[in-house]
Amino acid sequence: MLVFLAAGLWVFASIALVSVTSLWFLGGMDLNRIGTIAGAIVNRYSSAWELSAIPMFIWMGEIIFRTDISMRLFRGLSPFVSMIPGRLLHTNVMGCTMFAAVSGSSTATTATVGKITTRELFDRGYDKSLAIGSLAGAGSLGLMIPPSLVMIVYGILAEESVARLFAAGVFPGLMISGLFTGYIVVRSWLNPSLVPVENHKYRPMDFLRAFVDLFPLLLLMVVVLGSIYSGIATPSEAAAVGVCMSLVIVLVTGQFSFTMISQSLMGALRTSTMICALLIAAALLSTAMGFLHIPADVAAGIAAMNLSPWGLLLILSIFYLGLGFLLDGNSIVVMSLPIALPLIVQAGFDPIWFGVYLVLMIEMAAVTPPIGFNLFVLQGATGYPISKVARAAFPFFVLMVVGVVLLAIFPQIALWFPNLIYGV
Repeated sequence: MLVFLAAGLWVFASIALVSVTSLWFLGGMDLNRIGTIAGAIVNRYSSAWELSAIPMFIWMGEIIFRTDISMRLFRGLSPFVSMIPGRLLHTNVMGCTMFAAVSGSSTATTATVGKITTRELFDRGYDKSLAIGSLAGAGSLGLMIPPSLVMIVYGILAEESVARLFAAGVFPGLMISGLFTGYIVVRSWLNPSLVPVENHKYRPMDFLRAFVDLFPLLLLMVVVLGSIYSGIATPSEAAAVGVCMSLVIVLVTGQFSFTMISQSLMGALRTSTMICALLIAAALLSTAMGFLHIPADVAAGIAAMNLSPWGLLLILSIFYLGLGFLLDGNSIVVMSLPIALPLIVQAGFDPIWFGVYLVLMIEMAAVTPPIGFNLFVLQGATGYPISKVARAAFPFFVLMVVGVVLLAIFPQIALWFPNLIYGV
């Protein structure tokens, strides 16, 4: 796998090649039988109803990305954060938290919110390092807060309920958002020079205008997530409703154009194709590993080490941190799950909890060089070298580590909400 990736092959092609060559050379299968297995996998995934949520959620995010939602978020949040230490720095965290609820992508969340906030914060004299770091960290919330594309991928591969995974991601996402907000408050309180002095006083009418700016995004969040958690719609159906609602929003706000629809469709098509290709390759890899007894052998080997569940979790955390230096989130899930999930289940961990833990580890990968996509987005937005962006993001990486520890010690942070809605 490493040889193929180092040669510059696409991830899905590397996974497929490793799977086919493993079945051929190590499994002793002929190409006809391998082709039959691959054909059945492609047929199964091309007709899987739950996969329809992926292009729908991506298209919804692409439509909103091409509107003035970033400006509306900044204007709408400004009055509400004006009395919190750190003031407008919180628009990064809260803006990303809200946009993540309609995006599902960390890079889209970072790019959309950062389009306005970086320029505004820099021009007003806010500390640049704290502004960049908070945006890099908060942008990763697009992976955790529903509708998360990575959670859909995990749910399909692990054969777990996507709706339960969405519910499980709500409070861990809010916990990470709260840690970021608390850090900004403490830093601003200890060092007031990080935040410029502003004498602007907001009137009640300003708060009303702010709510009007936030209303379209709030409405979209309520319609999409509310329909899932209330049981009215499945995630796939809610995604379709979300697309319709986003189209209504761009029509009402006068931003509809056929060029925008065409561009959003092409963006959704590219990303959806990439994810679906990864899923098919991952299913082939999982099948190959099953034929070669790799998961069972690895599980037996680790069981022979007599590790405690916490020891296993520590090893997996180090393993995922290493993968995060090299791969994107979806690739990490599809490559590691065939081996990691049986180990986790055998150790007594809940698969839904593990999905949240895995997404949080992937969030950390989004802010670690050399493949931290949020860092590249911010490098392009600010013109700063990647090393400076990575240093600014490091405190927020540490806060995510704290989040992982809290999630491990208190698993009910992730499990309480889905158990409340759907039962134990």
